[in-house]
This record gives sequence, C-alpha cells and structure tokens, in this order.
Amino acid sequence: MDIINWNGIVESLLFAAGDEGLTIKQIATVLEIEEVEAERIVRELMNELSKNENRGIAVVQLAGTYQLATKKENSIYLKKLVESPNTSTLSQAALETLAIIAYKQPITRAEIEEIRGVKTERPLQTLVGKVLVKEVGRAEGTGRAILYGTTKEFLDYFGLRSLEELPPLPEKVDDEFVQEEADLFFEKFQENLES
Repeated sequence: MDIINWNGIVESLLFAAGDEGLTIKQIATVLEIEEVEAERIVRELMNELSKNENRGIAVVQLAGTYQLATKKENSIYLKKLVESPNTSTLSQAALETLAIIAYKQPITRAEIEEIRGVKTERPLQTLVGKVLVKEVGRAEGTGRAILYGTTKEFLDYFGLRSLEELPPLPEKVDDEFVQEEADLFFEKFQENLES
C-alpha cells in the first residue's frame, strides 16, 4: 500500500493557488479529509518549511487563507531581481494580457480574465513589476475594481508615440488570422524586450 505524501500534495495545491491562497475547508475538500486533519497537515508543512534553512519558501496564513511565500531573509535578493531591468522575458500569458490591456484600456482584471478565459493575477503582477502596466483608476459600482492601462515604458518598448499608433484590429476575425496576428505581435514585443 502506497503512503500518501500529504505535505507534498498541500505544497503543490498552495503553489497552484498562488496569491489567492486556500482555506482549510478548500484543502480538506480537495483531499477528501476532515478539516481538522487538513489543518494538521498544513501546520506540519509550515513547521517543515520553517525549520529547513535550505528552503526558500514558507507557508503563511493571511486573511483566513494559507499561501506560499518567500522567506523574509531572502528579500534583498528578490528586491535585486525586481529592480534589475529586463532580467527575464515575458511569458505568453503576460504578453496576451498586455495586448488586451493595450487595446481595451482602461480595463479591470475580471474583464481581462473574461477575454482570456483564465486567471490573470500573476501576468498582471509581472507587467506592473516591469512598469509596462499601471493602475489608472477605479471602476464604478460595487467593489470599485482597479482599472489597468499601459505606461510610457510600454510605448517606449514598441517605439510608439501614442496608443493611436497601435495596429488596428481587424473588422472580421477568424481564428487563424487572430493566431497569426498574435504571434507577430508577441514576436515583435519579445524582440524589443531582448534588445
């Protein structure tokens, strides 16, 4: 009979959940165990990660959820990474998110996710961190969601004087054309980031 590695499974779940984290109830539901047992496993993982000096992550509890976070003693290196320009290229998800913001701004995260069909929190964080996107206001209505728009740095990367210089979107769109245009857009953007 196989022994289940609950700590490894919970660590994977927390990694996949990202900044949203997971509640004990969510963890218990996924693992199909009682909440008391789920809490014991999370506490065990917290202790395991905090005691091991060779690990760079920890489990933290914020606002009733548990999530993975980097250890505070590594903050100086993380700061250097964030502050160094163009240390890495953008992922496909970040490029897609950037294109949506460029054409639809100002736009909320929920609206971006509706267009992309997937969560967009991490790509947005990357774009804000690289100063290609910024908060430009708040939406009207309940919750007053953050509105995002592009920055001067975005225009500089593409050699644009203004957003009016963005290529126009086609009137009639078929899937093959969209894919070709997206590939060209992303290739040009990636070349600009690497140069």
